[in-house]
Amino acid sequence: MFKLAKYLKPFTALILAAIILLFVQAMSDLALPDYMSDIVNNGIQQGGIVNAVPKAVRQETMNKLTLFMNDSEREEVLKSYTLVDKSSAAYDKYIKDYPTLAAEPIFMLNDIHKTEVDRINSIMGKAFLAVSGIENAKSEAKNGQIEFNGTKIPANTNLYAIIAQQTDEQRSQLASSMNERFTALGDNMITQAAVVPIKAEYMALGMNTDKIQSNYILHAGIFMLLISLLSAACTVVVGLLAARAAAGLSKNLRKDIFTKVERFSNTEFDKFSTASLITRTTNDITQIQMLVIIMIRMVIYAPIMGVGGIIRALGKSSSMSWIIMLAVVVLLGLILTVFTVAMPKFKIIQKLIDRLNLVTRENLTGMMVIRAFNTQAFEERRFDKANKDLTNTNLFVNRVMVFMMPAMMLIMNGVTLLIVWVGARQIADSAMQVGDMMAFMQYAMQILFSFLMLSMMFIMIPRASVSAQRVAEVLETKSTIVNPKQPKRFDKVEGIVEFKNVTFRYPGAEADALKNISFTALPGQTTAFIGSTGSGKTTLINLIPRFYDVTNGQVLIDGLDVREVTQHDLREKIGYVPQKGALFSGTIESNLKYADEHATTADISRAAEIAQAMEFIHEKPEGIATEISQGGANVSGGQKQRLSIARALVKKPVIYIFDDSFSALDFKTDAALRKALKEQTESSTVLIVAQRISTIISAEQIIVLEDGKVVGAGTHKELMETCETYQEIALSQLSKEELA
Repeated sequence: MFKLAKYLKPFTALILAAIILLFVQAMSDLALPDYMSDIVNNGIQQGGIVNAVPKAVRQETMNKLTLFMNDSEREEVLKSYTLVDKSSAAYDKYIKDYPTLAAEPIFMLNDIHKTEVDRINSIMGKAFLAVSGIENAKSEAKNGQIEFNGTKIPANTNLYAIIAQQTDEQRSQLASSMNERFTALGDNMITQAAVVPIKAEYMALGMNTDKIQSNYILHAGIFMLLISLLSAACTVVVGLLAARAAAGLSKNLRKDIFTKVERFSNTEFDKFSTASLITRTTNDITQIQMLVIIMIRMVIYAPIMGVGGIIRALGKSSSMSWIIMLAVVVLLGLILTVFTVAMPKFKIIQKLIDRLNLVTRENLTGMMVIRAFNTQAFEERRFDKANKDLTNTNLFVNRVMVFMMPAMMLIMNGVTLLIVWVGARQIADSAMQVGDMMAFMQYAMQILFSFLMLSMMFIMIPRASVSAQRVAEVLETKSTIVNPKQPKRFDKVEGIVEFKNVTFRYPGAEADALKNISFTALPGQTTAFIGSTGSGKTTLINLIPRFYDVTNGQVLIDGLDVREVTQHDLREKIGYVPQKGALFSGTIESNLKYADEHATTADISRAAEIAQAMEFIHEKPEGIATEISQGGANVSGGQKQRLSIARALVKKPVIYIFDDSFSALDFKTDAALRKALKEQTESSTVLIVAQRISTIISAEQIIVLEDGKVVGAGTHKELMETCETYQEIALSQLSKEELA
């Protein structure tokens, strides 16, 4: 996988931008549970009152509160408030919100910094709880008496006057005993408990407490909506950036693989099957593309969410951290089990796709043969086996993967129930707020989803790594046919082809396919090759354009070894017609111009006439603009051969190679074509591989091959007298009278 990492380099900017946006998205998603917690805790439970520092307090209430503060606390609190009455300059400003201002003076909270509010929050909260405790004791008095400092006194006694006469230490002890329960639980619970008397104070002042609550919830809701929109926007943009980077990566990979395959020699094609190369170029690269998208989308996001969720969850309740740890351990065990079972199957799947591709291609390309021999049922069984093998393997993997979702839901729902069960106990003990429990629950889900996303990554990586390895194999394959570092150039263009003691063995073969072949083909002459099937005719001529390199000896053109010049310069001199005519999708004209894109209509017509192709071209309503389907499937074998010959003629090379290119022609067309070809190629070197004696009978030089060796060379007449192998071939096709 790392071997292909260099292909991501052009998309570094996109990936960095995606990482930044993923960080923003993660922070946004992590902030939402906090806002939800605030809405529940502050907006619903506390009526929109966020702390124990009221915005306005009656002078009478402030006097009671300060009784439970020491001198420094009292000074700090009073410094943060301003006393407002009818004589104050700020009277008109505050009268709108506080109708009771006309009746009594009010302490108004100054515009102080948040740190100062946090500092006096605990002081005011404890004081409010102490005053609230006294008022509750008075309202719940029985028999007109209350217990105060261990003694029973009348309920209508001015307790605050008694408290004012006590020392600071006595007042502090009294306040501590009254709110000891809340003090032990921390500032949050003090604030929540102090909200009730603060809300009562607001109502006494004539403030609209319902509006305070609705405003808080509305503002918090708007912030949540904006954060959600920001997260959604980041998600969309990251998806776009990831898709662009992954698509660009796959585009470059396909381009490089195609370019690499274009430079493969027959040796490399023998190593990789066509079906495998197609799978590597399509399915394997698609697997890599999908992995890159998921990596960009999740490899940064999931860890941020996981770590951030753990930190924030611990901030809400460290006592329930064991629940998250338990869930993570169970989840990792599940992932490891799935990973162990499914991973070996991914390599098998890619090979089975290769196999299915191979069987499908063979069926499509050999459809005529299959029908001719009535083997449809056999081919159906063969395809069915390849299809079932792939299907069963995919089903096995999918069954294992499908098990993850219900298992995940079971774990997540179990965690939810556990959090509610433990959290409810803590809420009952006033050790936790409802909103904090709900936020903890959401953070736990985010943590589990983060691990799930990473697990999906680790499950996809093995399959993609198999695909990456298969793609890398193609890209790293070194071509056996390469241009020389210091190539030579042809000084003269004559077309003399010479074989000097050429021996050739296919890679991995145990015996030589050609042995000590030597001959010279001259311009203006036709050199023909004939022999039984498997004698090495096609192998021999494939050495001329360097489809293979000789094992020993030399192949020379105009005195230069074909390995000493560039492949482009070498093949520029050759017009090659393969044994199996190959046409490309397009038109007749585009196929003939494949040899020379600058060829004129006159050149195309002339080549088609020589190749005896104009007869059937004229029969087509659209002439040379007639469409040719893939592989030339809509023309006959003879027409395909004639068009292939015409394509070579358009090039006007100095060397023509015809690899059994006349086999599908009838004798009349064959004779007419050879006659026209002789006139066209009178100054060129012509090499013909043929099975028919009639095709080569007039050749200036005929080379007879048997088991990779030259067993005869000369004209037809000479070979009939000296070569037994040639005589057998000739007499098997024509009578003695015809040969004479």
